[in-house]
Amino acid sequence: MKVLRTTFLLTALTLVLILLGDAFGGPNGMKIALGFAVVGNAIAYFFSDKIALASSGAKPVSREELPRLYEVMERLAAKANLPVPKLYVVPEAAPNAFATGRNPRHASVAVTQGLLQLMTDDELEGVIAHELSHVRNYDILISSIAATLAGAITYSAQMGRFAAIFGYGNSRDNERGGGGLTALLMLFLAPVAAMLLQLGISRQREYAADETGARMAGQPFGLISALEKLGAYNQRIPSNIPETTAALCIVKPMFGGGSVWASLFSTHPPLEDRIAALREMTLSRPG
Repeated sequence: MKVLRTTFLLTALTLVLILLGDAFGGPNGMKIALGFAVVGNAIAYFFSDKIALASSGAKPVSREELPRLYEVMERLAAKANLPVPKLYVVPEAAPNAFATGRNPRHASVAVTQGLLQLMTDDELEGVIAHELSHVRNYDILISSIAATLAGAITYSAQMGRFAAIFGYGNSRDNERGGGGLTALLMLFLAPVAAMLLQLGISRQREYAADETGARMAGQPFGLISALEKLGAYNQRIPSNIPETTAALCIVKPMFGGGSVWASLFSTHPPLEDRIAALREMTLSRPG
């Protein structure tokens, strides 16, 4: 079901791009915008891991330095039939973790010092299983596709607004009643729709990683306890992880007040909803 939802959201993003191109700018404008978006996001796709690790201050660690972390990672990677990712530690007290890399062969997992200090063995296993699930589910690839489509929509809207200022437009607008008004509405509404659809994809991938991670660990209780602890500590301990990298984290660090708007435009679903889904998964298991 979660795969179908993600497919639906990606399809909706594509349709928004097609409608925007048809309403204002025509197919050629849409192709140009898509080209720019593909190039920009291809660069991000190949270098996003290095950017995320460098911006968060993550440092590589060896087995000798953190045998506990390596033991958990190697056990779960073998269970999931995945290569062992490169392991990093972020020197900060706020507990968190994130995975990055374009595919399982080029994956890295970073955890904060605070997470290693606060998590029990079962909780650490739940967190690592969640991050490995992002790697296994190719979430970096899916996010890149969504970013490409959303970026193309934004570029198209910017080009359309520029054309409107200077009096250019789709000649077909003159042949339809109200076509110009429809095009102008699309120019402003399409980027908002693209952003919301992209956020929807991010949230669905978090739910999917929770479920896959719980199955990988063999039980959801460690991840449930970890999410509860992560939610509590991340409201009290400030994080130095930049907001661009925060979207990758298992829980989004708190950078300000938790307003309704902040919740609406968050890349992560509410923690209580994620925990409820995991508890429901527990209840639905036979025996």
